[in-house]
Amino acid sequence: MPQPKVAVILAVLNEVDFIDACLESLTAQDYTGPFEIVVADGGSDDGTLDWLKEWADRGVTTIHNPDRVQSYGLNAAADATDAEILVRADGHTAYQLDYLSRSVEALEGSGAIAAGGLMTPQGDSRFTRAVAAAMTSPLAIGPGKFHHSTEAGPVDTVYLGAFRRTDFLNAGGFRALPSGVAEDADLYFRWRQQGETVWLDPSIRSTYRPRRGFGALWRQYFRWGRGKADMFHANGKFPSWRPLAPLALILGLDVSVVLAIYGFWWPLAVIGGAWLAVLILAALSTFNALVAPITAVMHSAYGVGMAVGLVSRRSTNPKRD
Repeated sequence: MPQPKVAVILAVLNEVDFIDACLESLTAQDYTGPFEIVVADGGSDDGTLDWLKEWADRGVTTIHNPDRVQSYGLNAAADATDAEILVRADGHTAYQLDYLSRSVEALEGSGAIAAGGLMTPQGDSRFTRAVAAAMTSPLAIGPGKFHHSTEAGPVDTVYLGAFRRTDFLNAGGFRALPSGVAEDADLYFRWRQQGETVWLDPSIRSTYRPRRGFGALWRQYFRWGRGKADMFHANGKFPSWRPLAPLALILGLDVSVVLAIYGFWWPLAVIGGAWLAVLILAALSTFNALVAPITAVMHSAYGVGMAVGLVSRRSTNPKRD
């Protein structure tokens, strides 16, 4: 049977440190059917565009994303191809040789509307290795299956993912959430609300490169927290109850600090002590002391981001641009 045509779509902005490894892994795929790579660049000024030009003769098409919004870029990339299957990619990630073939196999074999693999972080420095360790610890990142599962099956979301272009267009593509993130989780949530299945296959392998400093990590998790708040405003509900844990932590700490000012110290001692215990256990379970402060940043930034997003509702573009 002839293999369906696949288009790898990704939106990038200032990814000069990672784009070469990303495209190297994508162009080397063992997929036996036709495939192309469409990159939507949001106006990079760090040399990314120069690298993209070097890849033009190896099946990489670059288009301009003037809005600099990731969802717009991905939608534009989907418009620029006639491929039957779209595989979303990320410039911070490198992909195993069989990534496309396994994605197509999982999508077609499962009967699901979308299929994808795990988010597997890999660091290249002391700090990023600690972030990678935290991102694989349930104590730090939570119980989401796309972080930890070793078995294939239905899930609420996957890392990146593959789906049929017709289904993607019928859904209106990715919505432009105000935070600029969570558009894939939002798409999968909308599909699941329609009774469709999103399928996780751990054999679909890639390696994600974590952020390289506390400031960048804070900003990333703050935006991810805001993204979940955006999904709540757009859909009227959360995709799951898991994201509420960091929000509950932040609200609990805020209330307990106020109570402590008035002499009631025990709530702060209980909540702060429980959180400190989680941070210590996360560090001990990963054999990395740096995991404790990194986990603290992840939890607090996510919770603050969600709180800010819930109280500062902004408009969401419901359809493709």
